[in-house]
Amino acid sequence: MNKVTVSRKAHFNAAHRLYRKDWSNAQNEAVFDKCNNPYFHGHNYELIVSVKGEIDPETGYVIDMKELKELIKTHIEDAFDHKNLNEQVPEFSSLIPTAENISVVIWEKLRPHITQKNDLSITLYETPRNYVQFSGPN
Repeated sequence: MNKVTVSRKAHFNAAHRLYRKDWSNAQNEAVFDKCNNPYFHGHNYELIVSVKGEIDPETGYVIDMKELKELIKTHIEDAFDHKNLNEQVPEFSSLIPTAENISVVIWEKLRPHITQKNDLSITLYETPRNYVQFSGPN
């Protein structure tokens, strides 16, 4: 049976600060540079959620795109958009909100809602030139 990947693009705007509470200010600045701004900074994140699986012979879908759109809105956009990730998103209360960690959190929030027979992958653009991809634990 053929496997096809379908993708849905979305976006959200969010602020964050990269730092470790257990490090000195000097060490945080050395490692995270401008991203360690104590007043935070923001990004216009672009998100691509991809689902790979077999085409359902009854519907012709891998996943209904309306369903995928609603999952992204409910679990990601509503939770992250116009938020301070460090202070308003519980998953980042003890996790540095790097693009890498954000992509894993997004995957973890969506995975329970995607049938296990399908693969899920996340592509997250922090800037037009910087992006990460996550397809689940190895």
